[in-house]
Amino acid sequence: MNDPSIMVRNVYVMMAYAFRAIRGDGTDRIAAERFDHIHDLLAEILVRGVGAQVKRGLHRDYLHRSDEIATVRGRIDVTGSIAIRSNTRGRLVCEFDEYEPDTPHNRALKSIIVLLIRHSDVAMARKDALRRLLPYLDAVTLVAPASIRWDLLTYHRANAAYRLLLGVCELIVRGLLPSRDSGTMKLTSWVSDDAMNALYERFLREYYRVHHPELSPAAPTVDWDLDEPSGNRLQLPSMRTDVTLRSRGRTLIIDAKYYSHTMQTGAWGKATVHSTNLYQVFSYVKNEDTRRDGSVSGLLLYAHTDAVEQPDLDVVIQGNRIGARTLDLNRPWEYVRTQLEDVVGWLEDRGALLAR
Repeated sequence: MNDPSIMVRNVYVMMAYAFRAIRGDGTDRIAAERFDHIHDLLAEILVRGVGAQVKRGLHRDYLHRSDEIATVRGRIDVTGSIAIRSNTRGRLVCEFDEYEPDTPHNRALKSIIVLLIRHSDVAMARKDALRRLLPYLDAVTLVAPASIRWDLLTYHRANAAYRLLLGVCELIVRGLLPSRDSGTMKLTSWVSDDAMNALYERFLREYYRVHHPELSPAAPTVDWDLDEPSGNRLQLPSMRTDVTLRSRGRTLIIDAKYYSHTMQTGAWGKATVHSTNLYQVFSYVKNEDTRRDGSVSGLLLYAHTDAVEQPDLDVVIQGNRIGARTLDLNRPWEYVRTQLEDVVGWLEDRGALLAR
């Protein structure tokens, strides 16, 4: 591939969609941009993301403090006051909570911004843009990147926008490094299938929400199509879809899969679609198709790998269209987008497609 930054750029686009960091045609502008080095690309994400966060307001939280003060605030630390004889100076040691921006999330942001400013692969223009963000983080403690406990950072409604930014920061620290393999750029092995699978699912869902809101993209739970009400139905496992699209009485259930191996190999060396994946999507489809009219289809959408054989299944089972195919993320964004648009065609009646 002539442009080794394509896959890296698409990871950025996936992250931007997944965490709704872009709107409308902003994706095309991002995808068209070229980056000579991966850290330059990641710096651009932080420039845009942290800049937007500053405008919304940095996340603040109540942090525990202990200080020697002249007035009582919070809880008096009697032992501490006696130990330093603060009462002789008309002061007391008090413990209290302070609502401030010096949170672990902002400390991580500041640490990585400084790290990128010092990195040789980041363009000077982006270094300058990062430097312009630092004054907004003056009240935040600068910590060593190696000391950041990424597993202890939690997210909720008030700081949800930090998930993308700190995900990028973690990639920078852990080493999202380019490695040559058949002319492509790949994530290093520390990025787990589970982590990438979660990103992949959310990316697909948000892509269709942005570009096809008329299809009501969502991730609903499929109810079990029970023959009769049962008091112990709560013991049934939930069937939550990754992406569900609906149009003109037809439904497409997409099950997103980001695996190192897109197919399983049987005892005789035969490559087949993962049986558990196929059983899962088939179960979703049959329980969703309560009218028994074949209006519900199911598609396993795997991220393309370097394997010789890739899933390419399109069959009708008991009246419902079931298939498996791949999405090649190591292609120019325009090609990736075409593949995503082709999936929408699964909402058409298969019989009408075959009659064409």
